[in-house]
Amino acid sequence: MALDARLLEILVDPLTKAPLLYDRDRNELVSVESALAYPVRDDIPVMIEDEARKLSPEEVEAWRKRR
Repeated sequence: MALDARLLEILVDPLTKAPLLYDRDRNELVSVESALAYPVRDDIPVMIEDEARKLSPEEVEAWRKRR
């Protein structure tokens, strides 16, 4: 199930307050600014730094180009 677009509009990275991008393939919310990907479990974003996956520099650059 896709993340609700309205929810995505109001969610921000808890560390940087920057907007998040939704990675449908991995079911994650991506923060380019903090280079973290927050998981979405059971349609609920887990916005905890310790639960986030660190993005590689290549992933960050790819997401920057997609914006």
